[in-house]
Amino acid sequence: MQTLKVAACAALFQSVIVVAFPAGAQQAPEGYPADYAGIVAAGIKEGSVNVYSPTDSEQADGLISGFEKSYPGIKVKWNDVASGAVYNRVVSEAAAGQVGSDVVWSNGLDLQLQLVEEGHAETYKSVEAANIPAWAQYKDAAYSTTVEPIVFMYNNKVFTDSVPKDHKELADLLAKKGTELQGKVTTFDPEKSASAYTVMENDVVHDSGFWTLIDAFGKANGKVYSSSGQLREKILSGEHPFGFNVNGAYAKGWAKSNPTLTVVYPGDYTIAASRTAFISKDAPNPNAAKLFLDYMLSKAGQTAVAEAGLPSVRSDVTADNWDTVNKEAGGKLVPIKLDIALLEGLQATKRGRFFKDWKKALNQ
Repeated sequence: MQTLKVAACAALFQSVIVVAFPAGAQQAPEGYPADYAGIVAAGIKEGSVNVYSPTDSEQADGLISGFEKSYPGIKVKWNDVASGAVYNRVVSEAAAGQVGSDVVWSNGLDLQLQLVEEGHAETYKSVEAANIPAWAQYKDAAYSTTVEPIVFMYNNKVFTDSVPKDHKELADLLAKKGTELQGKVTTFDPEKSASAYTVMENDVVHDSGFWTLIDAFGKANGKVYSSSGQLREKILSGEHPFGFNVNGAYAKGWAKSNPTLTVVYPGDYTIAASRTAFISKDAPNPNAAKLFLDYMLSKAGQTAVAEAGLPSVRSDVTADNWDTVNKEAGGKLVPIKLDIALLEGLQATKRGRFFKDWKKALNQ
């Protein structure tokens, strides 16, 4: 009789366990703290995660499908938001008390940090933080997820001049052959692209001759565009056969599919831009947001991002990563660090001075 009672109690205990962890719940991923299982269960109960990002949903497809496979029951809702509009949307929704984003992932690094400083990001030390470089983390809130080299790219069928190997050679070429190169060189418009402005602010830091280059670019009637797609088409068509400050993560793929395009990593320094993610303060699905951010930074998530053409910040990913890109750049890769210096470029006086000099150089 005693044996029967024990068996009955054991069966009852097992049934309680089944009720406590409903179908679809998972344990913590291997290597994660045991209590992470609570975040997993809560995230699955929430059922969805809303991501705001200028990254095309097709490019994020591997990341999305990998996450949904790892956490069945959580649907990723991707919201395409232009990089320049991410900041305004996050701020306006917070002011209205209607936060719609769980995770914000953008290449506007300075504006991402500004959102952190203004209290729009949740403090969360990712369980993957130890695997991410120190320069790619900010106040246990924002994390850089990619390594995107800033390169030169040219049409090798149309651009017949000696190809400049660094920023100084480009400035010298424009100064010496400005008449011949009228309207032949292009770059991003920092007034319309938040990421382009951030990159150029870092150019100023690393290149004492930056404004000499921009002056020569202006005298050669250089053209500016606001999107990578526009730059690609203009260089590919031969209308502007040479471009600088082009996103190398994209340019490498373009060159691979079209042999008339050639990528050059500047020999003096190659800036590495990135896309930074954080969890929104008062996110509607805070646990699912933690799962998604951690997955983005995990080896599996970083592999998915890298295989989509955005090199990983992790060196243990077999696809393109920091080490492989730095090797291609001749060891001259310089990351845009997530630190307070990024916010200086947003100060009205500094920003105003930059664009005053920019417009003067371009005769605007």
